[in-house]
Amino acid sequence: MNKRVIITGATGMVGKGVLFECLNHKSISEVLVIGRNAVDVDHPKLKQLVHKDFSDFRTVKEQLTGYNGCFYCLGISAAGLNEDQYRKITYDYTLALAKVLLELNPGMTFNYVSGQGTDSSEQGRVMWARVKGKTENDILNLGFKQAFAIRPGMIIPLKGIKSRTKSYQFMYDYFMWLVKLIKALSPNSVVNTTQIGLAMINSMDKGYAKKVLRPKDIIILSEK
Repeated sequence: MNKRVIITGATGMVGKGVLFECLNHKSISEVLVIGRNAVDVDHPKLKQLVHKDFSDFRTVKEQLTGYNGCFYCLGISAAGLNEDQYRKITYDYTLALAKVLLELNPGMTFNYVSGQGTDSSEQGRVMWARVKGKTENDILNLGFKQAFAIRPGMIIPLKGIKSRTKSYQFMYDYFMWLVKLIKALSPNSVVNTTQIGLAMINSMDKGYAKKVLRPKDIIILSEK
């Protein structure tokens, strides 16, 4: 089917999981990873664009044409950041890329990895939830042919993937038994990195009735 996709955040747990699924999927012919640093992956489908300034993608726009999907997995913890700092990375960077991609590829599917607890009203007391809520809302209303906000919640990393967030990796190292127990008791409350990747790939051709995808929706879409 020769789909060409862009991935950001490919050095992180979710982004790397999405990258692995895209490289292994028969419908994907090319994967362009955009990051400040190159990923340590070698594959014939993989292209890399090292770009230091995520506030401005106009300088590299000639390299961003002809893509069918963007899987935006770049994210950061709000711990230790004030609202302006967190907003710059979470909102400004996301919209900077999205607006350039919309101009170049209006038929593109844009998937934004958000999080459980995001505040769609943008009015709540929790800073990170407000910022992510505005990011979701503006991406969904920007004008792409299709756009989805991915809220995975609890994630099981597969294929040797590690989290770059030390507190998360500590949990996976010592409390994976608890995550698996939660999954066994409530199968639709926990997803894995493979399911997130497959759901994003399937979103391009098969779409989905909802724009905000929670764990159950991710599982359903991954199996389409």
